[in-house]
Amino acid sequence: MKRVDKPWGYEEIWAETEKYVAKRMLIRAGQRMSLQYHEIKEETIYVTSGLLVLWEDKNDEEFRILKEGEVYHVKPKQIHRFGADLTSDTVLIEVSTPELDDVVRLADDYNR
Repeated sequence: MKRVDKPWGYEEIWAETEKYVAKRMLIRAGQRMSLQYHEIKEETIYVTSGLLVLWEDKNDEEFRILKEGEVYHVKPKQIHRFGADLTSDTVLIEVSTPELDDVVRLADDYNR
């Protein structure tokens, strides 16, 4: 297993093949990933604990909340951003196609 520290938390890559990748991701309370999309990569997210804050466009005021046990699928070119609520960390399982570097950032709280 490979751990990758991120400014919002970390991800643990627990499976990586030519056809798929599986990660466990922890987003710290009050933090969020970049607003992004993927050219090719496709992914499915499963919320294992906490609340996932989900944005689907550049408007920070419009978001959805996904609860433990809920699933969200991201298709190529679909804008998305994942975050944790202010009170607790959020843990996700992500299964995706293997294009890990396929990230187009539209906005980022950490100036990446």
